[in-house]
Amino acid sequence: MSERRREDGRVDDGRSSDSRSNDGREVADGEAASRFVERFAAQLVEAGMARMPARVFAALLSSERGDLTSAELGERLKISPAAVSGAVRYLAQVNMVSREREPGSRRERYRVQGDQWYSALMERDAMLRSWQGTLREGVSHFGLETPQGRRINDTLEFFQFLDKELGSLMERWAAHKAQHLGR
Repeated sequence: MSERRREDGRVDDGRSSDSRSNDGREVADGEAASRFVERFAAQLVEAGMARMPARVFAALLSSERGDLTSAELGERLKISPAAVSGAVRYLAQVNMVSREREPGSRRERYRVQGDQWYSALMERDAMLRSWQGTLREGVSHFGLETPQGRRINDTLEFFQFLDKELGSLMERWAAHKAQHLGR
């Protein structure tokens, strides 16, 4: 049976999801998982994430073990290997997934960790500090008496506030996690 590419980038092989399993429960579970993936991915897209990385992240998050191969992601999401590759590259770059080599194989598994949001925020924390240095230079160059200097200083003050609060927030998260999740 030949495959064709749908308008949304998914591969359509002409089979319905119902034909992939004789077990009604498995089909229902797969449909529920698919609904979750698409709904959460749509919310991530609304928040600014690109569509394919959002779908791949949601699929990994909702997988039983938290990891899948490129082929498994492609099959689950009905997307091409190139789409998986681009999405995973982005997600790895922002520390939301990690790549792991399967022992004795050239295949990689992509894993979502339980602390990916913490890691992503900590990465942003380092970026905020870098931006603050540049913003200080801007304030120094333009001066607080100019409109652009005041705007740049407002941005600097906001990032300094975030930097201070993010550290405190992460400490509170660690305590909450230890108390409520036992980790």
